[in-house]
Amino acid sequence: MDLQIDVHLAYETAAPTDLLLQIEVADVADQVVSQPVLTLSQDTPGVPAPAEVGLGRRLWLHAVDSFKCTYSAQVTVDRPLLDLGALSAVRPRDLPGDTVRFLMPSRFCPSDKFQSLAASEFGHLEGGQKIVAMRDWINGSIAYVPGASDGQTTAIDTYVQRQGVCRDFAHVMIALARASTIPARFASVYAPGVTPQDFHAVAEVFLEGTWHLVDATGMAPADTIARIGVGLDAAETAFLTAFGAITLVEQTVSVVEVQGR
Repeated sequence: MDLQIDVHLAYETAAPTDLLLQIEVADVADQVVSQPVLTLSQDTPGVPAPAEVGLGRRLWLHAVDSFKCTYSAQVTVDRPLLDLGALSAVRPRDLPGDTVRFLMPSRFCPSDKFQSLAASEFGHLEGGQKIVAMRDWINGSIAYVPGASDGQTTAIDTYVQRQGVCRDFAHVMIALARASTIPARFASVYAPGVTPQDFHAVAEVFLEGTWHLVDATGMAPADTIARIGVGLDAAETAFLTAFGAITLVEQTVSVVEVQGR
């Protein structure tokens, strides 16, 4: 699938503020980026910062009174749409070392609190079948309600309130997977089927030796997704992190499928 991505951000700052920006699509084997253009309002180009697990790119920026940026890119997503239910889990002792951290509880995904739920609801299933059942349970049990959560909402909050947005769906999916000893991580992404159109969030789970995208909202099949970055949860993958007070002025995200490229 070929995608055209266009993003515009505008913020005001109360005082000189350092910012950590991550909005560029990661250029990797299953999603090839062409014609990327990132334009910043500041004079300096920004200082690159390592992204989590080396996927994607982050930039340190410094805003004095305001911050604006635009980003555009064409992306070819070449990723098969697999039957997750047919995939097997990897035994913990056989996991690659770099996946082990994604078994652990994190700020927004306290997976240790979900172990009883995971065992009672999904304990009779294995591997990918368990992941599919979790995804479908979340989709059917939690309502997608814009504005129902904020930047402090955890997977426990979402489970109790039974409503949230994409990041909340991803956090619950990750917490349940980790509670079942399946590595899971948070992915910040673009996808054309997201309503309302914005930055999107999904989970990635580790099955049969590799990572697989899982969107519990049902809006973004894996073969339509362009990943920006990944991490333990939303705290590690925000598109913009401000180390000071900022105020949103404008934000637009457009992700359109391009036919016949």
